[in-house]
Amino acid sequence: MPIKIPDTLPARDVLIDEGVSVMTDSDAIRQDIRPLQIGLLNLMPNKIRTETQIARLLGASPLQIEMTLVMVGGHTPKNTSQDHLISFYQNWEDVKHRKFDGFIVTGAPIETLPFEDVSYWEELKQIFDWTRTHVHSSFFICWGAMAAAHHFHGIPKYQLAEKAFGVYRHQNLDPASPFLSGFSDDFQIPVSRWTEVRRTDIVASPALKILMDSNFTGPCLLSEPAARNLYCFNHIEYDSTSLKEEYQRDAAAGKPIRPPHGYFPNDDTTAPPQNRWRSHAHLLFGNWINQVYQTTPFEIGEIGA
Repeated sequence: MPIKIPDTLPARDVLIDEGVSVMTDSDAIRQDIRPLQIGLLNLMPNKIRTETQIARLLGASPLQIEMTLVMVGGHTPKNTSQDHLISFYQNWEDVKHRKFDGFIVTGAPIETLPFEDVSYWEELKQIFDWTRTHVHSSFFICWGAMAAAHHFHGIPKYQLAEKAFGVYRHQNLDPASPFLSGFSDDFQIPVSRWTEVRRTDIVASPALKILMDSNFTGPCLLSEPAARNLYCFNHIEYDSTSLKEEYQRDAAAGKPIRPPHGYFPNDDTTAPPQNRWRSHAHLLFGNWINQVYQTTPFEIGEIGA
């Protein structure tokens, strides 16, 4: 089944060219099923790119999904036009009366700041608390995952001496988890962050379970069964060229950055990188959507009751 997004959203043409099934409003109305309501709180600076990455993975599901783009009201993005924000985004204050089957919170390029120093931290804490009563299942990504784990469970983040940057091998720690259905025992995921969470802090929290781990970059994916939440500290949603563009951007700015680990063939930064995580990205999002579909109330108003 297709994903329902606004007809003029820039991601639409990209997804159609890739073969992702996208539906119009009129087609959606004719279908006698309730589409899953998925909210995307997009904290990334390049909002159009992140919209496309997430919509690509949601749109591969065999279910009808309606995606609502959300932003915090206490922050004005610098890298996305006001026209785009006005056309496609709603402030959280304007949607907080709604219920969502699923809600995704992205990363943000502010990970070296203490959480309390982030300009929209107070609003984000309200959003996190709101997900407990208005969202059936939440999916937190990268900095969004660190922020949510800190808010809900007191998990600290730690500054790294060097940026964890590249494509790293990860292990499937719980093959029986419905979120990891179809996953290999060993797979690769892009990592791009200056901070980390540590295994010792996570295992001390009985509410959390580590599903994916890496010997190189530490825990990657946590589940919180009681709240039906996922915390992913790495960027499994990234495009093939995302790490390349980050590397070129930082190198051009004169920042001390090494080529991303295990990314360019033979470490040749002029060679086109190969995507070795795409299938597992689709698996993870597809498994999450399936779990949301299987467990969410048919009457959406019953969420949080």
